[in-house]
Amino acid sequence: MKSWTVHLHPERPPELLREGFSWGAFFTGPLWLAAHRAWTAAALALAGFLLVALRTRGFTLPVLWLGEAWLLGLFGNDLCRLSLAARHYTLAHVIAARDADGALSRLLAVRPDLAETFHPAERAKHWWPSWSYGR
Repeated sequence: MKSWTVHLHPERPPELLREGFSWGAFFTGPLWLAAHRAWTAAALALAGFLLVALRTRGFTLPVLWLGEAWLLGLFGNDLCRLSLAARHYTLAHVIAARDADGALSRLLAVRPDLAETFHPAERAKHWWPSWSYGR
């Protein structure tokens, strides 16, 4: 079972984020953060990679890049949570489920009033489902 945090906004659908290590953030770093709308964290991560590239040589460069990638994997979902908090989302629930769909169904079982916040036609326009951050 995985843990998911549910973040609520008064005017938008709930956001679900998985707890734990993010392989997407580890391998793609700033791009993953930008895809999850964590703009400040993405810019800082990119600046970190560039600073390391400009200031180091030899064996140190890949070691530092790997270290930064590891930190992004460890804290990528937390950086997304900070971004949601900056956009006025509040942490409402913690749910245990096997995957994002199971977490969403458990959330709607506990809070059926949230089902009205989902707009299938509007969600189909987005290339990245907002509730699948931790996949």
